[in-house]
Amino acid sequence: MTSPDDRTDGAAPRHRSPLARAWGWVVDALAALGTALIAGLMLIICADIVARNGMGSSLPLVSELGALLLVMIVALQLAATVRADRLARAGLFITPMREKRPRVGAAFEALFCLAGAAMVGMMAWATLDVLGTDWERGEFIGTPGLGTLPTWPFRAFILVGLVVAAIEFLARAGRSATVAAGRAEPAS
Repeated sequence: MTSPDDRTDGAAPRHRSPLARAWGWVVDALAALGTALIAGLMLIICADIVARNGMGSSLPLVSELGALLLVMIVALQLAATVRADRLARAGLFITPMREKRPRVGAAFEALFCLAGAAMVGMMAWATLDVLGTDWERGEFIGTPGLGTLPTWPFRAFILVGLVVAAIEFLARAGRSATVAAGRAEPAS
């Protein structure tokens, strides 16, 4: 059995620096937070179902909170998905290319990761604008008198998740580029 530091699937080098280990901890911590939020969202939904069947009405904030939590969960777990090479994509081209011509496959992987970093970076930039607007205007979800929550903390976590995912894409692009340039061995 191999440890995460001995991975050979291309997601991480065999010997990782302290900075790389710390970065991995950040990515894993955000993914763990996302997993905990999934459990919390399930509890909220179950409580709402019980309230609807038992009292005949829904709990306040459930639909709005569920929508924000869902986006937040995806953003928080995106970097771990990229790091584990589990991002949904058509592997009909890059995967066979990696097997037949590893350096060319690595070059295409680097281009894919750069495009991913650009897309996620643009989402982060847009989220930064929304976060600023929510903060300035004091935006909230819910109904005054029944229950409200400010939206900016959710947007802040979404922003953090997207920034970390963009950086993970860039790190992966860098590793693939070193393989494409012949300065590192392809992952076996």
